[in-house]
Amino acid sequence: MWLFYAAGSAFFAGVTSILAKCGIRRTNSTVATAVRTVVILVFSWGIALAAGSVDQLRDVSGRTLLFLILSGAATGASWLCYFKALQTGDINKVVPVDKSSTVLTILLALIFLGEGISLAKAAAVAVIAAGIFLMIEKKDVEEAKEDRRGSWFVYAAGSAFFASLTAILGKIGITGVESNLGTAIRTCVVLVMAWMMVFVQGRQKEVRDIPGRELLFICLSGVATGASWLCYYRALQEGPASIVAPIDKLSVLVTAVFSYFVFGERLGRRSGAGLVLLTAGTVALAFL
Repeated sequence: MWLFYAAGSAFFAGVTSILAKCGIRRTNSTVATAVRTVVILVFSWGIALAAGSVDQLRDVSGRTLLFLILSGAATGASWLCYFKALQTGDINKVVPVDKSSTVLTILLALIFLGEGISLAKAAAVAVIAAGIFLMIEKKDVEEAKEDRRGSWFVYAAGSAFFASLTAILGKIGITGVESNLGTAIRTCVVLVMAWMMVFVQGRQKEVRDIPGRELLFICLSGVATGASWLCYYRALQEGPASIVAPIDKLSVLVTAVFSYFVFGERLGRRSGAGLVLLTAGTVALAFL
């Protein structure tokens, strides 16, 4: 069953990127992230109430709460980086860089969670890494180093780093709490972090100036994110992080398809080959 939840997480995560891109054409990415988090907060706590897991709140241990808070902080940092990258770069460039968190997550799961990796799994990871490498163009890295139209790459890389921490901390944090409740608690941390950034940047007045159409897409992306989270952490609770995380990254397929039809972004031969390798390696990893 956890494979089903992992696949659902990938689908909703892919939809999230498209909806978010539509919602930050004129709206600042940090402001959009803060507004989205409000939607996700309502969504996640609503599910926790419906599942009857809120009553377990008083039974959450201090250790579990600590790791949920740390996981939420990592998620908040990942989101702020990711949506900043989306605002300044093409989806088909940003998403592959973000998905490089797959390789790091597997390595961290091996080190900190003791999830073993066989020779076959190592080969699948190598295929995934090769696919990601092909989808990242050399000029993008060079522009990032020169800070010339390449700032999106830096933010995307930051998103990948914090996303990998999220998976590991989240796996530890939900061992002692029902997954829906764990998601709701983490969302509170992300909410505080996102709005803190809005006020630090002095952008709180921009909230009321968000165009109605973009506000709709921002809210819809929040709903999609909430659905992805619920599926992801349910999958993490029941399955190994070293497999759940790669399956979740198949959202790149959903993103590639939608970005073609919505934004007209096309993959070149190199990127297309990279996408095939990334997909093949991920599917292989899920069944090894």
